[in-house]
Amino acid sequence: MPTTRSPRRTRPAIVVALVTAAVALIGVGTAIAGTPAAQAFRDQPLVEGTPCTVTARACVDLDTQRSWLITDGKITHGPVPVAIGGPGKETPVGHSLRVYRKEQLHRSGEYTMTNGEPAPMPWAVFFQDGGIAFHEGRTDTPSAGCVRLTPENAKLWFDTLQIGDQVQVVSAKQVQADRAAG
Repeated sequence: MPTTRSPRRTRPAIVVALVTAAVALIGVGTAIAGTPAAQAFRDQPLVEGTPCTVTARACVDLDTQRSWLITDGKITHGPVPVAIGGPGKETPVGHSLRVYRKEQLHRSGEYTMTNGEPAPMPWAVFFQDGGIAFHEGRTDTPSAGCVRLTPENAKLWFDTLQIGDQVQVVSAKQVQADRAAG
């Protein structure tokens, strides 16, 4: 006679698996205090004039809403003004994010224009799960989490950044406080 499992016995295992997966995903691309990624970030020297380390290829400071391109630990472009996510749609902090996709004429799957068409995201360089990317757009209003650049800068970021390049999105104030604390 076949046996069936009680739903009560499988629920704890499912909950544990889901919680474990969620915790693992939270740590992807970010440096949580006390993790090896956070320690690696603190151990690397900063690029002069930025809050990012010499391993970054692109840097975003959430405090000043500026971004830089970096090569071999030296600024090659920037700082340039950017728009970042507003309240409830903040741009995620990350110390070891990676460019994983580029799309010159991307259209949002989440946001639409007033005419109902998908919102354009030209020169999109995706670096964080959830569709977070550098892309062309207004720099004078908050984004929905992406890092928006002027048309010229969006094209430059697109042309310069390659799949696998490291992106760091940080708070300069937090970086200074963490480094001062040791």
